Amino acid sequence: MMSKKFIPVILVLTGASLFIAFSTQGKTDNDNPKSKYAKVLRNVGIMLEQGHYSPKKIDDAFSKMILKKFTEAMDDDRNIFLQSDIDAFKKFENKIDDEIHGADLESFFVINDLYLKRLNEVSILYKDLLAKPFDFNKDENIELEPEKLSFPKSEADRTDSWRKRLKYYSLVKYSELQDDREKNKNTKDFVMKADSTLEREARDVVRKQIERLFANKKTHETTDENFSTFVNTITGSMDPHTNYMPPIDKRSFDESMSGSFFGIGAQLKDDDGKIKIASLITGMPAWKSGEIRIDDEIIKIGEGKAEPVDVTGYAVTDAVKLIRGAQKGSEVRLTIKRNDGSTKVVSLLRDEIKLDDTFARSAIINGDHKVGYIYLPEFYVNFDDPTAPKCSEDVAKEIEKLKAEHVEGIVLDLRSNGGGSLPEVVKMAGLFIEDGPICIVQGREEKPYQWKDKDKSVAYSGPLTVLVDEFSASASEIFAAAIQDYKRGIIIGSTSTYGKGTVQRSIPLNPESDNSMFTTNKSEDLGSIKLTLQKFYRINGGATQLRGVTPDIVLPDRMEYLKFREKDNPSALSWDEIGKADYKTWTSTISNDLVINNVNEEIKMNNTFSKIKSDIEWLNQYSDKKYSLNYNKYREEKKKLNATYKELDDLSKLSNALKVTNIAVDTVVINKTKEKIDKNTKWLNNLSNDIYIDESVKVINRMINQANTVKSNL
Repeated sequence: MMSKKFIPVILVLTGASLFIAFSTQGKTDNDNPKSKYAKVLRNVGIMLEQGHYSPKKIDDAFSKMILKKFTEAMDDDRNIFLQSDIDAFKKFENKIDDEIHGADLESFFVINDLYLKRLNEVSILYKDLLAKPFDFNKDENIELEPEKLSFPKSEADRTDSWRKRLKYYSLVKYSELQDDREKNKNTKDFVMKADSTLEREARDVVRKQIERLFANKKTHETTDENFSTFVNTITGSMDPHTNYMPPIDKRSFDESMSGSFFGIGAQLKDDDGKIKIASLITGMPAWKSGEIRIDDEIIKIGEGKAEPVDVTGYAVTDAVKLIRGAQKGSEVRLTIKRNDGSTKVVSLLRDEIKLDDTFARSAIINGDHKVGYIYLPEFYVNFDDPTAPKCSEDVAKEIEKLKAEHVEGIVLDLRSNGGGSLPEVVKMAGLFIEDGPICIVQGREEKPYQWKDKDKSVAYSGPLTVLVDEFSASASEIFAAAIQDYKRGIIIGSTSTYGKGTVQRSIPLNPESDNSMFTTNKSEDLGSIKLTLQKFYRINGGATQLRGVTPDIVLPDRMEYLKFREKDNPSALSWDEIGKADYKTWTSTISNDLVINNVNEEIKMNNTFSKIKSDIEWLNQYSDKKYSLNYNKYREEKKKLNATYKELDDLSKLSNALKVTNIAVDTVVINKTKEKIDKNTKWLNNLSNDIYIDESVKVINRMINQANTVKSNL
């Protein structure tokens, strides 16, 4: 839903685009990136200032901040630019805001050109630095946290920075080779190698890795890509979720929302710097052609009859973007190289590929009680195709299948669910409650608006737990908050969810392209901006922004020590609250509060979770330190680190596995192909050994027992 107050912004944007277009009529600037970049930058500025929920003032202070952030984003390891470069860029400290407002764009091109020059300079350093043995007996350290690094003061300092980094990479590999030698020393026909040989082999492995690194940088970090980084530095300074998306990235975003895309049905892998076929999806174009095989190397990718792109040195993600297309039936031509050295051009017509892993699925956990389990990786919907899968409808189907199996409770797993469609989460929450508000949204200078479930029917009314973690964000947090506020179920998970409580809308930067009356250049696509327009609020009035949702039952999580939640981003919008909605809590014979209090007391006494918590605290301290380049000290640190990781792995697996099975009606589809069977077996195995699912089932069992006790006393 777009606010009516935002419509004038679109009109202003159209006017600005037309002004730039007409002012350049007669000039052949279609191939001139400066003209296109200027349009993008100006339109982004208009969007931010007039449409963003809470825009920062684009002035000299903003310009200074962007300059610092952009140079650091381009060189996050602080080993490409020199400090003298950073000092020279200061002439743009008060100019980027003017460029956003329409002044000639200069800052980006100067910084980008020097970056590409410096990249070429450092791309030849590694060969000489890796040509000689490293002294791993010397006492020295390396700092790897970008925030604690400074730009080198001279070329000599920069070379030494690369020396330390390459030494560290070589030390890591050398240590691994030492471990392999020790592990296999008694193996038949194993050749024992001297330390000097292992050290040389370690450097050779690192040399190949760095060679691929720079090859990827030179193919990926084009002027277009670097300009996207520049614009995203600007948008991301307003808040972390306002992003600029070039046309190809917009397509990827839409694919992630819908759970499907148009492609050939092949998974790619990086094999020592070569892009190869890792697997084929049965029934899809690559498989049906009979000409694409596992381990074939992809050399070139062409769109129809257009000149193919040589993908040597490309990252797998960039190659995937070229293979995927916007339309079903469009042609992609792959030049492949077989293991025998022969090459062949294969023409394939793209088909719709559905990402089964992104759709809802369920299972049954048999134990003290029969418990249903539903996994939902994201709140998906395809707005362009009303017949495509919708998460609310799919979850409703899973509920019906579980009810047919007579489950006594349901665990809904939203871990790592990054969100998705707001209308879908409202519909899905409505499956578990009677009608009422699910969340409140408020835009810039707008009155609060309540998103409501208007359907009085309830798909499932039994015991419910919702499992979340620090990766559960946006729509996941709305759902969890609604279930918590209605007291409809019990929320279980890490100390808090992610904390993304903002609403974005994707808006094209050249809106005139949809209106032939105003179109000046139909072929030009400036991309889109995913703009933060509103904030989410719980029905109790508190924002999910920044703080996220605190579970009723908190379980220590191994990722807790990583600083990646919304609250860890300096540009995140603040938490606030508004008036609560009018709603009635769920009426039940189960006392959620009693169950929550009892389980939380047990968690405090649980040795497994206590050990996980102490290991997390140790990892938090370990991650905030310099790393030794001395072999003995590194080995000692690695020994402690490996022991901690192993303990966490062991603690995170159940000693007595849960009995998890598929729903009978699902086995027909699962048993169709070996790929589906293997994937399903792995999925069930992971579920059966998951301590967090086990704890959720125990909570469900308590709820069931309490309900049964009440019934027996009636």
